[in-house]
Parts: sequence; C-alpha cells; structure tokens
Amino acid sequence: MTSTPFFTPDPETAAASRIAEFARRQGIDPDDYAALHRWSTTDLEGFWGAVWDYFAIDSDTPYEQVLAEERMPGARWFSGAALNYTHHALRKVRDDDVAIIALDETGSGYGVTGERLRAQVASVAATLRDLGVGQGDRVVGYLPNTPHAIVSFLAAASLGAVWSVCGQDYAPKAAADRFAQLEPTVLIAADGYLFNGTTHDRRDAVLELARALPTLKATLLVDHVGLPWPSQPYPSLVVPWEDASTRTEELACTPVPFDHPLWVVFSSGTTGLPKGIVHGHGGVLLEHLKTLGLHSDLGPGDRLLWYTTTHWMMWNLVASTLLTGATTCTYDGSPAPFAKLDMLWELAARHRVTVFGTSPQYLLGMAKFGIDPSAHDLSSIRVVGCTGSALPASAYPWVRDHVGEGVLLASISGGTDIVSGFAGSAPNTPVWAGELSAPHLGVALAAYDTEGMPVVDQVGELVVTRPMPSMPLYFWNDPAGTRYRDAYFSSYAGVWRHGDWITVTGHGSVIVHGRSDSTLNRNGVRLGSADIHDVVERLPEIAEALVIGAEEPDGGYWMPLFVVPAAGVTLDDALRETIKDAIRAGASPRHVPDEVIEVPGIPHTRTGKKLEIPVKRLLQGAPVEQVVNPAVVDAPDLIDLFARLGAERRKGRVGG
Repeated sequence: MTSTPFFTPDPETAAASRIAEFARRQGIDPDDYAALHRWSTTDLEGFWGAVWDYFAIDSDTPYEQVLAEERMPGARWFSGAALNYTHHALRKVRDDDVAIIALDETGSGYGVTGERLRAQVASVAATLRDLGVGQGDRVVGYLPNTPHAIVSFLAAASLGAVWSVCGQDYAPKAAADRFAQLEPTVLIAADGYLFNGTTHDRRDAVLELARALPTLKATLLVDHVGLPWPSQPYPSLVVPWEDASTRTEELACTPVPFDHPLWVVFSSGTTGLPKGIVHGHGGVLLEHLKTLGLHSDLGPGDRLLWYTTTHWMMWNLVASTLLTGATTCTYDGSPAPFAKLDMLWELAARHRVTVFGTSPQYLLGMAKFGIDPSAHDLSSIRVVGCTGSALPASAYPWVRDHVGEGVLLASISGGTDIVSGFAGSAPNTPVWAGELSAPHLGVALAAYDTEGMPVVDQVGELVVTRPMPSMPLYFWNDPAGTRYRDAYFSSYAGVWRHGDWITVTGHGSVIVHGRSDSTLNRNGVRLGSADIHDVVERLPEIAEALVIGAEEPDGGYWMPLFVVPAAGVTLDDALRETIKDAIRAGASPRHVPDEVIEVPGIPHTRTGKKLEIPVKRLLQGAPVEQVVNPAVVDAPDLIDLFARLGAERRKGRVGG
C-alpha cells in the first residue's frame, strides 16, 4: 500500500456532485469524506433520516422512528412507514425519455421510453392480479438480462408480491432448486438467450422447470429470440407475453410496510440448496438510492451499462438505476463475444454511457488481448465500476491509459447478502491503486483481529458493527432465524462477520485479500489468496490462477498453485520459476507455492467467483457430492478434475 493516491478527483467535479450537496446540507465539509462517513455511522438515525429527506421518499403513512431497535440481527427501520419500491422506480421517469436501452452482443438495441415502461408494468401487473397474484405471493423469472425482467419485477413489486429471478444458463433443476423453495404462483420465462454468437433454445428447459414447480397457476411465455413456442401440455395456464404486456391499464402501486419482502436473492448453492436471502422494499430503496445516487452520482441524464446476469446481485442494482431517474442498459450476450471482443466499449460509446460497470477478469482480459477501448469515443464515461473480486493494482494504469485519464475507477466490494457494497469510491474520494477508496456511507466497517478487536494496517476479518437497512430481513424457510444467525453472527455477538479478509489502511482505504476461510496460512503467516492471484495473473503467460492452502491429516500444509496458461503457452520449468519469482517479489517469499500445476480451467460460480473453498475440500478428499453442486458451476467437468488431482496427491503421484 502507498499513501500517495493514484487518482485525485477534479475539485470542480467533486464539488458539483450529489454527495457534496448532501454533505453541505448536513453542515459537513464536502471535501472531508472521512467526516461524512464518521457521522453516517455514529448517528444512524440522523444519517438515514437525511437520506430519506434528500431523496424525498414518498410514504403513504409517516414513519414513527428511523431506528426503533438497533440490535443485529433484528434492527427495525422506519417503523410505521408504508411505501412501494415500484412507485419510486417510476416516479422520476419522464414519458418521452428513454428509461431502458436494450442491447445485445450483435450490437443491436432498442429503447423503452418512460411512457412505454409504465404502460407495460401496469399491464403485466394487471395480468398477474388476474392470475391470483397478491401481496406476499411469489413471482419468479427464468429470464436473460432484458427489459422483460425489469418490467416483470416492477409489476410484481407493485402488487406487493415477492420477486426472484435467475438466468437461463442455469439448468432447469438448478433453477428449480431455488424457485421451488418459494412455492411461486407465476413463472415468467423466455424462449432463449444469446451468448458468443449462439442462440440458446430454452423452450424445453422452460417446460421442465414449469413441471418442477407444482404451485404454479400460470406461465408467461416471452418471445425474446424469435423461437416459436410449440403446443405442449404445460402443467398450468399459459399466457403469451404479448397478451400480458399490451393491455391498457392504470398502474396502482400497493403501499406495503417498510420491511415488506421485495425479492429473494440466492446464495450460489455450491453445497446443498441455495439460501434464499430476503430483502425489504424500504431497505433496498434507501440503500440503492445512497449507493447509486451518492456514490455513483447517478441522476437524470445519466446512463448506466453494467455487465451482469439476472442471477447476480448486480442485476438488482442495474434495475434500481431507475430510482435515480437515470437510464439503465440491459445486455444479453457474452461480455466479450468472439465476433467483437470490444463490443461493450463500442456500445458504451454509441449510447453515451456515463457509468460503465464490469469485473476484474474483464479488465485484465482486455489488457491481455491487447484491446484498446480508446479506439471508441468514451468521453461520456466518468466512472468505471468494478466488482466481483479484488481488482489488482495493475489494472488501474491500464484503465487510465485506455479508457480515460479523468475516469474514476471505482473498485467495489459488497455482496448478495446486503445487495449492495461495503466499500468503494465516491466522486469526492481519492483512489489508491489496488485499494477501495473508503467504506461506503452508513457502513460501520472494521477489520477484526483474532481477539475481536479492530485493527488498522493489519489484515483482519471484515465486520460491520452497526446495522444497515438492506441487511436481510431473514432467510427463506428459516422461521427461527438459526441459519441467518449462524451465517453472519456466530463469530462475534451482535456483529456482522462477512467472511472476507481485509486491511483498513491508515489513510482510510480498504484492501480486500479474498475470502477469510480461504486465507493462506503458511507457518502462521497469513496472506489472502487474491494477493497471489494478482501477481500471477499479471504475467502475460498466464490466463488465470488459483492458489489453495490445504491442511493435511498429518499436520502438513500443501499449497499448490493451479494455472491456466495463455493461448499458445506451455507451462515448463522456466515458466514455473518465473511464476515463483514473481510471487516471491510481488506478494510474499513465505508464500511461494509448493507446486505449480497446469489445468485447463478454473471452476467458478455462475456469477464468476472462483470456487476456492470447494476446490480446497476436494483436494483434502471430501466427496464431490458433499462439496459442490455441479449444476451451479460454470464448468462442471473441472470439479471431477480437481477431485482426481486430490486423489492422486493423497497417493503421492502429483508431481511439479
């Protein structure tokens, strides 16, 4: 870490930002983010009440108290308030303005005006109501990232129904593992999706999923890729999307309590059934307005394009762009289609995107493929957001040199659990390469040592010591709250432990080292796996890497590094030494791997996270069926590969 910022915001730009205006309204110096953050976490009622006022939240009944009970879990926010998320999502959308831009990997697209969006939401809501959907019922989507998903979500939420969605790259069984828990009333599904030049036909998958959901009263069939729906016996009523979305109806949003369930998002489900995480209308509304309106400075006239799938929490943020009055872009396809690797940059230029969001893997891949985004006119982009894993320091100069010198590179760390960020950047924060600028407003973030004490400039557990409105209301089918408490509050009483290994620096930034349960512990010296991945994946010869620290039954500690060589590269002894030298110099001489092993790929969840813990357990000998559900892995065959490597290791046959 260094005390010298890589990027300092332009003073005029920072002063004109919404977060600066918000600070001035509270009598706080807008240039002093640390003071603003300190107030936001020491006076929770004052801060969240100010967020409510700043964004002019509409409540059919006034709230009685901002924070009636502060305990975690179980904090009670804005008791007495009655509101609706959909009302707030549509209230700033002007009839003639484009609310959603639908894009795909072919480069084509179309706009959905505010008037059309309202009309479609009203029509689908009326259709759902006629199908028996009411307050508290569940509506689920098996959909790609298109406007259909946003319209369906807003329609369900307008009724007080509970929404959940996953992408169509999930097999029907994997989707049913999620949706069947919810006992949904209606399924909304598309005929297929695009990816890397291929149209994926999901009509049979939709029928299989519908048959796996016995509580369905109806299935709405969306024509997205132009495949005709065959006449098949569905287990429930079938309604064409065209019929559901073209009625002439008036939209009436049902006011619901602040903590009424809005949606259920699911954990990756790498082991056992995925956990259904429930968030409320009010908590999501305030958290997303704070994150998008203050930290991302989004408002009318802005456009956001963030690559995501519908089963990643970033889709929820993409939909929430509408809360700010900005235009959101949906995208169906590969982030880097073979036909045109820089398609997302071309679309960002063509549609004058102001906030562009992606992942570290995407930025690193662009650099390795030699893609130069500045070949396009990216002058409209002021923020490049990046999340999904730790963004290595090497990516920062690349973005500056190939996207724009004045662009704020906002690395963000958060989670599905709070459907937002714990730490990131803002228009008035400096940026240090390889670091997140600061904890987000309202997030009482700390790094705890093994004694449960906060530490600075030392690696510790990421904890949140005071409640946030978007913390889960509960887990689905967890009436006693046992699984919820075990997930976050079993380590420190009344303190949220997230499971990430971080450093809070002396200058206020946050460094993410990876999951704390996958920390490398060589002879008592701890290092985050992300620190190794950062160094190795900078090498042009390496496409991707995965390091594992596995405790062995005899008390030994095996630390292999698995690498995927770049195209045309062979892993030989010389390259192994290059890798080890890079780790020795760039990460830690105590964490040079025992072996460097070539593999054809690294397994990930379908949201792109490396499966570090499952691979570790496979190497230690745990049976595949106890470690990971192959249906939620992007390349299931790799699971068997690592299981075999573990077995060979235990037989003493792995060389390196």
